[in-house]
Amino acid sequence: MAPPAARLARLSRTVSFSACHRLHSKSLSDEENLKLFGKCNNPNGHGHNYKARLLISLLFSLQIDPVSGMVINLTDLKAYMQEAIMEPLDHKNLDKDVPYFAEVVSTTENVAVFIWENLKKLLPMGTLYKVKVYETDQNTVVYKGEETISE
Repeated sequence: MAPPAARLARLSRTVSFSACHRLHSKSLSDEENLKLFGKCNNPNGHGHNYKARLLISLLFSLQIDPVSGMVINLTDLKAYMQEAIMEPLDHKNLDKDVPYFAEVVSTTENVAVFIWENLKKLLPMGTLYKVKVYETDQNTVVYKGEETISE
């Protein structure tokens, strides 16, 4: 009897965190920042209830482990997300409490990159497929690592 074919799957997990920030670029004047970012440039900042959804895939064809029946252990994934997302970002002022954003504008695009970079250090190599960050119900960013545009 032939062994069963490998089963393929991707796993998604979502966490929610609250943070505040101010959209402001040090490369622009105060007037230019206000024109570009509008009310999101408020000197006192503003807050969001973000959601970060991760899509995890396992290297080697996204194979479900035949012994555990899992793509990745959810207990491990929860711990990775706690360390990479919740601890550095939840209930923080992104611009003042997170060193990464001292020089990087705290847009949702850059929050997605920050989360990707943090998770990539913790997850088994090649398992992180994409990070999706919901800033609001209307604004969502998807980041899949270092994708480049051909010129």
